[in-house]
Amino acid sequence: MLSRSHPKPARSGRPRSTEADEAILEATRASLVDLGWSKLTMGDVATRAGVAKTTLYRRWAGKNELVVDAVAVLFDELEMPDLGSLAADVEAVVLQFAALLERPETRTALMAVVAESTRDEALRARIRDSIVNRQKRLVLKGRQRAQERGELPVEPDEATAALTADLVFDVIAGAVVHRTLVSGEPVDADWAHRFTLLLLAGLGAAGGALPRPYGQKPAGSV
Repeated sequence: MLSRSHPKPARSGRPRSTEADEAILEATRASLVDLGWSKLTMGDVATRAGVAKTTLYRRWAGKNELVVDAVAVLFDELEMPDLGSLAADVEAVVLQFAALLERPETRTALMAVVAESTRDEALRARIRDSIVNRQKRLVLKGRQRAQERGELPVEPDEATAALTADLVFDVIAGAVVHRTLVSGEPVDADWAHRFTLLLLAGLGAAGGALPRPYGQKPAGSV
């Protein structure tokens, strides 16, 4: 009796392995911590990850792209919590962000790609696309929840909303990165609280919807 078999559809290419990708990105971060940017090579990463060098080049064109992606997946761990108020949400995500930057692999990789991007516009564009623009989701989510609670006003148009989101992201990211990586000062609960009050006061001044910090009265009031 002849057995009946159904031919499997032909594959157009070799599928990517999630496990291999994770191993490669982890090996990249470890190499950066141990060797630094200048000594890191695709061959070293391949050896640490236990894959062929050709496997890396099928996925990434070179070291710049590989390191940015290795950093980007770390920032994807950040989540905007829903703690019932905008202030609590902001404080929590600031502390999350600071804790992430305290990790040696994050700190070393981020400082390396930022330094290198000052001489490489293509690398700077990749950082914007893979890290900055992806993480603006946190601001958008937090703002939407705050508007639904009535804590923030709704912007009059999409252009204004986009500008506000960009500014809020820059203020939060810039302040936390500067304090942890440049000044070397701790981002603890007290600092996060005071920073959040300052941020929300600025948003309140723009939209007229948020209370003033510490019950401060408007100028000229009795």
